[in-house]
Amino acid sequence: MDIATGIGLVAGAVVIITLILLGGDLRMFYDVHAIIIIFGGSFAATLIRFPLAAMLHGLPLGIRFAFSLRTTGTRELVDELASLAEAARKTGPVGLEKMTPEDPFLAKGVRFVADGYDADFIRDNLERDRDNFLTHLDEGQKIYRAIGDCAPAFGMIGTLIGMVQMFANMTDPAKLGPFMAVALLATLYGAVVANLFCLPIADKLHVKLVEEEVNRTLIIDGILMIREAKSPTLVREMLLAYLPEKHRHEEVELAPA
Repeated sequence: MDIATGIGLVAGAVVIITLILLGGDLRMFYDVHAIIIIFGGSFAATLIRFPLAAMLHGLPLGIRFAFSLRTTGTRELVDELASLAEAARKTGPVGLEKMTPEDPFLAKGVRFVADGYDADFIRDNLERDRDNFLTHLDEGQKIYRAIGDCAPAFGMIGTLIGMVQMFANMTDPAKLGPFMAVALLATLYGAVVANLFCLPIADKLHVKLVEEEVNRTLIIDGILMIREAKSPTLVREMLLAYLPEKHRHEEVELAPA
């Protein structure tokens, strides 16, 4: 689990709730009309931008990957691919059948090599798998960003509706309070939904998209070099190019002589 996402959301909620409780209670900040305009309006506007199927797929996918953490990092992938190259060099591709990488994408590539598929098939299949996954991840981040863009705008719409209703009922003091609450709480809800949840989730998904693109491309290159029976040292040296400069030197120092 990506604990940073959970900590950030909880910390933001605690800050907001603490400030509310310091000056009153939570019931003061609850309004059905404001909830309807924010969530109903944002959903409707996003539905216009994206197909329903994309939203039904992108919303849960975004939540899942925003809170999930990759089990194998880039440095670990370099080491693991070098180890796989060593095993393939000693026992041949058949020896890879006993290898069980934790990363599903890497495990798929290893299975292709062990089964003797040709390099073109392996490249095409893995690249298609990578591209489809990245497309879905990008779709998820775009949906959350769209909701984050819509929420403050609908908060302003709710504020305007509340103010129109308030000014239209100036002769009835009993109605001024509820209409003012709609006006102010709609803006508050829109700002919170956008800046505490949707936009941060979209940015987190973008970070994960970039990370997955690098790692999966690294895996494809490594698998193809293993398929071509390249030496483990060459595999490691070629894959080190995917690491940041300072981590490359660390890998060289840690690499076995």
